[in-house]
Amino acid sequence: MTNYSVIGDWGTTRLRLFRIENGVIAARRDGPGIGAVGREAEGAFAETIAPWLADGMPQSITLCGMVGARDGWMEAPYADCSADVQDWREVAVRFEWRGVPFAIMAGLACEDADGIPDVMRGEETQIFGALARDPALAAGRHLIVLPGTHNKWSLVEDGRIVAFRTMPTGELFALLRDRSTLGPKTDVTDAAEEAAGFAEGLERANEAGLLQSLFAARTMRLRKGKSPDWALGYLSGLLIGCEIAEIRTTLTGTDSVVLIGDKRLSARYAQALEAQGIASHAMDGDGCALAGLGFMGEVTA
Repeated sequence: MTNYSVIGDWGTTRLRLFRIENGVIAARRDGPGIGAVGREAEGAFAETIAPWLADGMPQSITLCGMVGARDGWMEAPYADCSADVQDWREVAVRFEWRGVPFAIMAGLACEDADGIPDVMRGEETQIFGALARDPALAAGRHLIVLPGTHNKWSLVEDGRIVAFRTMPTGELFALLRDRSTLGPKTDVTDAAEEAAGFAEGLERANEAGLLQSLFAARTMRLRKGKSPDWALGYLSGLLIGCEIAEIRTTLTGTDSVVLIGDKRLSARYAQALEAQGIASHAMDGDGCALAGLGFMGEVTA
């Protein structure tokens, strides 16, 4: 029998499990997201992990993300901001699964000055992991951005997440692309055309507002001969550029931005930030998530 532990991030669209043995990642398994399995999460988890269980039960299991949502496996509470890593860990849901200690990590919640609530699940794990991987981030004031379907702009002060704002830019892009007349319903085939559209969308975001610029994604195809790939890039650049212009006025006081997440999307945000005179640097999303769950080794699996 092999001694091992399991940690993972179970989001809306996918499950990522990592098997940790002797301080290294021994294996990885992927499964369906919580959005696909809902209340059948326990069965989906057991099916995904079954090949490892054949070697014996793990010593412990720790998961973060939407697995702890109201429609997930078991609802985990939210830790209220401001919160440091210890505040967050203390409110995790802990139970036994087939005799194995199991933890589902909490989310975070905050309110703005007008009393409007905001929440996150999973991103806080990456933020606390980033602080563990780069101790310089645990001192002073930093703006950490996690691009994705629902982008999180998080203000960290001396190791505490004090506030954050969610910008559903990724979801809005998907809706405009797939369910509106503005975005062509196609995959990108010409990367250069798409990149040119993205750059023009960023430029337009700096010159005008979102609503008065959106329809150009359609009219530039109809009247100026722009390609569908150009239009997709334009929509992406316009939305991201307008997002940055809007959010930078509410979360201020930092000289640069830390980007955590998918490399391609982080690069897009770095380009958009640079277009508005804001410096940034990126950190690997998987590495930060695993560090937040307690694994500080190299991410190779």
